[in-house]
Amino acid sequence: MLLTAIGFVVQAQDKAKMLDYQERLSVLFSRVAEAPTDNERYLASEEAVQLLAEALSEEDSEEWKWQLPQYVSVLSSPDKLFRIFTWAVVRDNGEFECFGAVQFYNEKEEEYQHLLLNDKSEDLMNREESILTADNWLGAVYQELIQTTAGERTYYTLLGWNGVDNITERKIIEPVVIRNGVPQFGAPLFRRMRNQRRIVLEYANDAMVNLSYETQYIQEVEPIRKKVKGTNRYRTENKVKEHKEKMIIFDEVEPQIPGMEGLFQYYMPSGTEIAYAWVDGKWELHNGAQGRLTDKKLNKPFEPLQKQSPNYNFKNK
Repeated sequence: MLLTAIGFVVQAQDKAKMLDYQERLSVLFSRVAEAPTDNERYLASEEAVQLLAEALSEEDSEEWKWQLPQYVSVLSSPDKLFRIFTWAVVRDNGEFECFGAVQFYNEKEEEYQHLLLNDKSEDLMNREESILTADNWLGAVYQELIQTTAGERTYYTLLGWNGVDNITERKIIEPVVIRNGVPQFGAPLFRRMRNQRRIVLEYANDAMVNLSYETQYIQEVEPIRKKVKGTNRYRTENKVKEHKEKMIIFDEVEPQIPGMEGLFQYYMPSGTEIAYAWVDGKWELHNGAQGRLTDKKLNKPFEPLQKQSPNYNFKNK
């Protein structure tokens, strides 16, 4: 009976400690979003980074179900081996800087560990091809986490957003794998795109660009040989098939003015949607996807959504 009672006391103390961290972090994250000056927002973010690192060092902290303000994204993998916290500080001039931490299970050490994320977005060259670490991270506030497997390896694909500045925004598809005991950002998972380790969409900040993981329709064309009646000749006809599939779907962006390639403030949705479905351990490109459908009528006219303000209303897990 005494041992049981001691167990209950320890559990209660751990819960009280984690609740205290949660309450203090909630106050800091509210300041990150609402404080009136750059200095105050950055100071609150720095304090949040330090306090979050302290909380993640607590024994069994990986079990804690965080309930934090909508200003911070907390995403956990279904296998409970990977969790990522991200948020942004918005400067008075409209520029964004992202912060975060990743908590993960290190199989070599047989323990949960954490690393702080260092946003190096503006210093990175070859953003779509580089293998990155927590120390040189392509900053984003992540909105969704997709867990997939290939053989014995598990991948976590993150869908993220970065407000960048008053001119452009970014959306990012970021594969993550735990390699040699630590998270590696970027992996060659996009079939037929050998050197591409992530997808980065940068576009005018007044554009509305969709990026989501959802079930949508795929339209596929199957060639069928048919004999021409009354002859020995055959002709090929295309039969259109459609089915539902879970996929990453997003708007293609391109410059709206010829000759403005690479000047992302001129990039807008082209009206074409691109989709990747997980097939045999890779993200496979599907050209026949059509997003935002409410019925089975494919080839609907593209209807851009209205511009929305940045959304921090994430599901904390």
